[in-house]
Amino acid sequence: MPEVQSIRQLRRNGDSIASIARKVGVSEPTVRKYLKMEDLSPRPPVTRTVARLRDEHGAEERSSGFMDLVWHPGEAQADFGEVDVQWRGALARMHHFVLDFPHSNVAPSQLMPGENAECTCQALENLFEWLGGVPERIVFDNAAGVGRKQRFEKVRPARLFQAFQAHYGFSFAFCNPHSGHEKGAVEANVGRVRRKLFVPRPSVWNLEGFNEKLPDRCLGLGDKAHWRKGEREADLFERDRGALLPLPAKPFDVVRWERMKADKYGCVTLEGCHRYSADPGSAGREVIIGIRALEIEILDSSGRRLASHPRAYGDMPTDSFDPSRQLELLCNRPNAWPNSRVREALPDPLRGWLDLQEETVRREGLQTLKKTDRDNGWANAVGAMLQVLEATGGVDRASVQLAAARIADGGAGVSYDEPVDLSEYDRAFADTGKES
Repeated sequence: MPEVQSIRQLRRNGDSIASIARKVGVSEPTVRKYLKMEDLSPRPPVTRTVARLRDEHGAEERSSGFMDLVWHPGEAQADFGEVDVQWRGALARMHHFVLDFPHSNVAPSQLMPGENAECTCQALENLFEWLGGVPERIVFDNAAGVGRKQRFEKVRPARLFQAFQAHYGFSFAFCNPHSGHEKGAVEANVGRVRRKLFVPRPSVWNLEGFNEKLPDRCLGLGDKAHWRKGEREADLFERDRGALLPLPAKPFDVVRWERMKADKYGCVTLEGCHRYSADPGSAGREVIIGIRALEIEILDSSGRRLASHPRAYGDMPTDSFDPSRQLELLCNRPNAWPNSRVREALPDPLRGWLDLQEETVRREGLQTLKKTDRDNGWANAVGAMLQVLEATGGVDRASVQLAAARIADGGAGVSYDEPVDLSEYDRAFADTGKES
């Protein structure tokens, strides 16, 4: 400003432009610019480019402030967070899905193994059933597992999510890119649910059972006054529930179907590293794979169910081989016993006992295992054979099937005071059948 004052004072004294420029030490255009200025009032320190656009072209300046949004009853936000749990005795990183109702600040949650479309839709469906209705509108984070980013930051919803949304009839939107403030409410509740309900780490053995109780525990966190409205969050939540859409007549089957060709062992591999057994008879044939949040279902090409397995997650290779699937082949090819997966899956002393038997006795034992597995399941069949073997020194079919039925019904199986050979009863029944 002293320089500007000098220029203007010299001009008032009658100095020429060239003379002023030499005395002050600036260019002649600078002298002319300052002499033309009519207003030297202080101006706000805005970006010069923006100021020129505003002054010379009438452009409007855009505000960068955050809007204080109003959320109506029945509207929700959805997002995932990460938590550590003791999953069946081992530390595991899992994902908790939060459906936040900003009107009441109540945020029911579900624990899921991943953040894919299957997990998102299954978590939503579980919460819809708990709520007794469907939120009218749900705003999703871009990373909520229901779509993929396309060019220009646009999110394309997954086909499964599109069908799910049409089935339940809610409207949805995605947060604007790089606009985390638009989901501040749900992010705050993601953190609150994690701190309150997952610290210390919970022990989870059955995911469905844990998730069934989790929404009520989240609702318990709402037994306090709303941070702004003063009313209890749980009372405000009743208004959220009153604004919900009705549930459809039937629940949605959250599954994605794919056709694949089984390998020469009758197995299929999903996500590059997770191997699931279908059926030995399906080796080299096309099968239909049903991909759910927690289950993989395998059908033959006509739709007949072949197998189902718990869905595996993570980057480490897994193999959900079911030993019972190879029993049929093994019974017809007993010479494969030493290197079979069935043998590897059996515990000692049952495996050791079968190792010592002649081919005929081993085949009878495997036939017993196959029949009992078909009637009562693999675990019950193996448990029954162990009980009978330890009690009698053999694995006759009648005793094994009786023990397996008791185990399946929740009993402790068959107990013997002394080793008993029940094969005499088998022969007696066989003779009775011949006489009749």
